[in-house]
Amino acid sequence: MELNLDSEVLLAFGYTKETATITQIGSGLINRTYLLSPLSEDQKYILQNINTSVFKKPEDIANNLKAIADYLSKNYPNYLFIKPVSTIDGKEMAMIESEYWRMLPFVPNTVSLDVLSEPQQAYEAAKQFGKLSALLNNFDASLLEPTIPGFHDLGLRFEQFTAALNTTTKELKGKAKPQIDDALKHKYILDYYESYSHREDFPDRVMHHDTKISNVLLNAETFAGICVIDLDTIMPGKFISDLGDMMRTYLCAFSENEKDLSKIKIRLPYFEAMVKGYLSEMKNILTETEKELILFSGKYIIYMQALRFLTDFLNGDIYYPTAYPTQNLDRAKNQFKLLHELTVNEKELQDIIEEHLA
Repeated sequence: MELNLDSEVLLAFGYTKETATITQIGSGLINRTYLLSPLSEDQKYILQNINTSVFKKPEDIANNLKAIADYLSKNYPNYLFIKPVSTIDGKEMAMIESEYWRMLPFVPNTVSLDVLSEPQQAYEAAKQFGKLSALLNNFDASLLEPTIPGFHDLGLRFEQFTAALNTTTKELKGKAKPQIDDALKHKYILDYYESYSHREDFPDRVMHHDTKISNVLLNAETFAGICVIDLDTIMPGKFISDLGDMMRTYLCAFSENEKDLSKIKIRLPYFEAMVKGYLSEMKNILTETEKELILFSGKYIIYMQALRFLTDFLNGDIYYPTAYPTQNLDRAKNQFKLLHELTVNEKELQDIIEEHLA
């Protein structure tokens, strides 16, 4: 569908509706995304409207990306980092009618996948996320601002769950009793994390925080990894954020919206491919404590997501969009089943990790 945006948006980047066409693209749920095709250039661009309901301070995104882009340009000039194109007055973003817009170069001959269909794709994606972390190993993460404060803070998520448990209705609490019991039973995951959190060799790093398969560009013909995209959540964090999110989203053939829990299984070939790809870049960079916590990273992120779905159900579905009344509860059931599968397969999964750390 071709669209006509506010002419001021196009003018901010040096275009008009006479010199470029605009088409809405993308499957992302946060930012509105468009393809800008100049009529007199071969280069195309991605134009995005930043969702300020999610990202309260879009300027933090711009400043973070500029700092990282400058560092990579100086130290690793051949690395493809998709940094924003400046506006005609040299800014990282344009603000039009209280809305923030940014433009990025479109990378030709690439694809992004919504669903993994073979282990090699998991390998390529994990390698790309690992590569970005490796290149930024000596970058001072404290220079970055958290673009979503508390995003992967399990302690905060447990507090939010506890608050919801104390204020929800008797009816919702009754419907969710088995999942509430699961949430309380697995609090040991938070306790275990906190026992490690202050170790010197458990550093804050520059983390992507949203490592689903659609946030990696692959070669359209060979499916080799090209680069990481969707960098709005790049900010300080622990390594478990990226690796754990890959485990949560790569290891099962079905998403959190699958209601048939018998389908929620760990795909061992995908786990091995992911670990192999990630460690091909990060094996010599991870500390001993981080190596100890590789499998735990999956437990941490899966448990956190289960808590978030359960909390939203108890709060009356105020955050995640739902298609039916118990969808958030079903999502929580799904994630607790995935957590169970990770746990019962722990020995085999840990053996795979040890093999690739050797």
